Amino acid sequence: MTNNVSKPEESRRDAVLPPVDVIEDATGITLYADLPGVGKEQLNLRVEADTLTIEGEVALTTPDGLQASHAEVSVPRYRRVFTLSKELDPEKIAAELSHGVLKLRIPKAEHAQPRKVQIRVS
Repeated sequence: MTNNVSKPEESRRDAVLPPVDVIEDATGITLYADLPGVGKEQLNLRVEADTLTIEGEVALTTPDGLQASHAEVSVPRYRRVFTLSKELDPEKIAAELSHGVLKLRIPKAEHAQPRKVQIRVS
C-alpha cells in the first residue's frame, strides 16, 4: 500500500492529512487513522479500482454565545488516499470508528495468504 499525492482537481478544497499507522501481519493489514471530531455520518470511505480514499468532515460546534480565541485546526476536513497492493482484497474491508480513530482491516487475497503445503508419501 502506498500513499498517493492528490491530483490538482481533488485538492481544490484544502484538507488535513490525518496521521495513519499501518500494521501488516500474515493475513492482511490493519490501518489506524486519527480523525478527531469526525462522526460516522461525516466519514466517507471509497475504494475505486486499487485506490482507497478516506475523507472526513470535522463536526465540532462552538456553543452559542462563545467564540474560539484559538483553533489548532483551521481546515475542518481530513483526506488521505492510498494505493492498495494486488495482494489485498478490497471486497472484504472491515471498518470501525471509535473515539476518533478509524480502524480498517484489509485482508490479503486468498492467493496471497500463507498456506500449508501437504506432503505426500510414496
